[in-house]
Amino acid sequence: MGYVKTGILMAALTALFVGIGGLIGGQGGMVFALVLAGAMNLFSYWNSDRMVLAMHQAQEVDARTAPDLHALVAGLAREAGLPMPKVYLIEADQPNAFATGRNPDHAAVAATTGLMRALSREELAGVLAHELAHIKHRDTLIMTITATFAGAIAMLANFAFFFRGGDRNGMGLFGTLAMMILAPMAAGLVQMAISRSREYEADRIGAEICGRPLWLASALGKIEGLAQRIDNPAAERHPATAHMFIINPLHALPQDRLFASHPATENRIARLRKMAGQGKASGPERPLRPTVIPRVSRHEGPWR
Repeated sequence: MGYVKTGILMAALTALFVGIGGLIGGQGGMVFALVLAGAMNLFSYWNSDRMVLAMHQAQEVDARTAPDLHALVAGLAREAGLPMPKVYLIEADQPNAFATGRNPDHAAVAATTGLMRALSREELAGVLAHELAHIKHRDTLIMTITATFAGAIAMLANFAFFFRGGDRNGMGLFGTLAMMILAPMAAGLVQMAISRSREYEADRIGAEICGRPLWLASALGKIEGLAQRIDNPAAERHPATAHMFIINPLHALPQDRLFASHPATENRIARLRKMAGQGKASGPERPLRPTVIPRVSRHEGPWR
C-alpha cells in the first residue's frame, strides 16, 4: 500500500508541475525549470552522502574502532541481502539515526552517541534495520526525484511573476502572487507526504529485517521522548536534513513545525504492534524471519 500511495503522490506532483507550466503558458520555461532543478538535484544526489555526513560531523567507524556497532550492522545487512554499508558515529546527545547514499553499493548508516547510550541491543537492531530498509528500497532516489519536481515548481512559480504568464491567462498580478506562494507550498506538502509514506514502509520492512517489530516500536517510543527534550544543534542549523532521521530531530525553534516530514510516532508504533500481533485488530501474527545478531555488551565499543 505504501508503494501505491507514493506513486499517487508523485503523480500529483507531476500534475501540479504540468498544470503550473500550462498556466504560465510556456512549454520552454517549463522544460528549462525542470532541467535546471534536475541538474541541481543530480549534483546533490551524487554528493548528498558526503555533504550530510559532514554537516553532522559524522566520523566513520569500523570493526576495530566500534566492533559492536559494526558487527550489528553487518549482521542486519546480511539478513537484508545488502552490501555492507559504511558506518558512522555522530557525537550528539540526542538519540537519532539516518541512512544516506545514492544506492545500496554506496550507502552509509549513521547513529548518534546518544542513541547508543539510550537503547538496548534489541532496540538498536530495530533502528538500524529501519535505516537499512531505506537503503534497500532506494528511498534516497525517490526523495531526490520529488525534490527535483518541488524545486522545478518553485522555479516555475517565480517565472510566472517575472514573465507575467498569469496576465496571458487572466490571473493578473494578485493571481500570479497567489500562485507564487501556494504552488511551492503545495509541492512541499506533497513532498513531505511522500517522505512520511516512506517512513511507514521503512518501519515495516525494517521489522521484517530484524525479525521483531516490537524492538523498533520500543525504540521509537524512547527516541521520541528523549528527542523532544534534547536539542540537536547540527540538525537545527541544517533543517533540510530533518526528513532523513528516524525521528524528527527538530523542536528547539518556532519554525521547526514547518518541517513535519515524519508521521506521528504513536501511529508508527501502533502499526508495528499490529504487525507483531498485539494490536486491537491485529489478526494472526505475520511470519517474520528470525535474525541472528551478535550478542554484544553495552559497555564495550561504542557503548563505552
